[in-house]
Amino acid sequence: MKNYDIIVIGAGSAGLNVAVFMNQIGLQVLLVEKNKIGGDCLNYGCIPSKALLSIAKTIASGKNSSHFGLKIEGKTDLKKIAKTIKERQNIIKKHENPKFLQEMGIDVQIGEAKFSGTEQIKVEKNNFSAKKFVIATGSRPNIPSIKGIENINYFTNENIFENTSLPKNLLVIGDGPIGIEMAQSYQRLGSQVTVVGRNKTILSKEDDEVSKLMQKILEKEGVKFILNSEPIEFKNKNSLIYQNHKKEKNEIKFNQVLIATGRKTNLDLNLKKAGVAYNQKKIITDKHLRTTNPNIYACGDVNGNFMFTHWAETEAALVIKNILSPFKKSLDKSQINWVTYTDPEIATFGIKPKNSTYKTIKIDLKDVDRAIATGINKGFLKLYIQKNKIIAGTMIAENAGEIVSELILAKTIKLPFKKMFDKVYAYPTMNRSNKKAVMEYIKQKLSPKTIKFLNLIFKIFNR
Repeated sequence: MKNYDIIVIGAGSAGLNVAVFMNQIGLQVLLVEKNKIGGDCLNYGCIPSKALLSIAKTIASGKNSSHFGLKIEGKTDLKKIAKTIKERQNIIKKHENPKFLQEMGIDVQIGEAKFSGTEQIKVEKNNFSAKKFVIATGSRPNIPSIKGIENINYFTNENIFENTSLPKNLLVIGDGPIGIEMAQSYQRLGSQVTVVGRNKTILSKEDDEVSKLMQKILEKEGVKFILNSEPIEFKNKNSLIYQNHKKEKNEIKFNQVLIATGRKTNLDLNLKKAGVAYNQKKIITDKHLRTTNPNIYACGDVNGNFMFTHWAETEAALVIKNILSPFKKSLDKSQINWVTYTDPEIATFGIKPKNSTYKTIKIDLKDVDRAIATGINKGFLKLYIQKNKIIAGTMIAENAGEIVSELILAKTIKLPFKKMFDKVYAYPTMNRSNKKAVMEYIKQKLSPKTIKFLNLIFKIFNR
């Protein structure tokens, strides 16, 4: 049995961050991965989906150019699109593969890891032990229990990007970020997309006003929605029976179907043998991300917190600090942020205060000159300010994920909101929406007494 300083189970963003750093400081590291190095994001999620979204946006822009006299003809070639997505993935894979990691000095085992004790694991027929373990096994698509689903060939985020046949009618089951991003992409590629969702609105974790606006935008592009409804049965390979909120049953036809009903954590590790507590949804950790076995930490999707690559990286950084230092750091969930990469994008950060001691600032893009000039003026910025500090916010706009970055920084360092007014914003840029938000906040703070006082000051010094 070979012994290591640390064994990392799972080679997604969380696991890779821990393994690479621990290797860089001279520790003996074993990295175990069941499937592919790079995890869900590189292989099945963030990277291929953003590549597809970019391609779909280019095609949509071409079609919209008819307004200016151009004529675009031809059909979308999904084989070429799948090839392009794979090429873009491969650029990143040059630095995320077993050979590259082994050349760095990290031992890599491809296979399924199972705990055989509190300090050891078995991978295939090989046994390994370590002083510390980090579980970063991530998550996989959650497949709902729909009668007849076993008889159809359905897509999930794990194989949709390898699709080489553009369907006439695509059915998307699921109204969350994955389903909505793919719905817009395929509608723009040339399919007729219908989304069936259990919630009353799409993107239910977003601000209600954001969700409603995004749905209107997608409906204008041609996407159809059947919401507040439950899939009941796949009648055959091209037909779904669903039930709406009135208990009425209806049928919808399709050529292809995408299942996008959330994620399920990967917990099949024989955790009882390791003395690690868990439930059906996640591994149980304390605020330092340590499991019930003090020598085993867990980070990323497997914790069931926020299933985002950047949050997995955040948790990985915390695990590294807590393994190396006796002064343990705690997870600060208020620092969460995420982007849904529809067009326009939706960027959300922080946690909206539950009490009423905050001010809400809203800036509509129709009042931002750059948005008016480019003709992309559907959207808004909404901020929650408490004691002159940004607490949370959301934005729906083109490149919203980039525009809000300075707002997230201001929140992180607890910068007084008014201080942002000191920054010189180039004109006309989209992030002048941030400046307008500060101006609106200052305007709201001008009470009748303050106005009267400033008026008096002017008169005194300008006689």
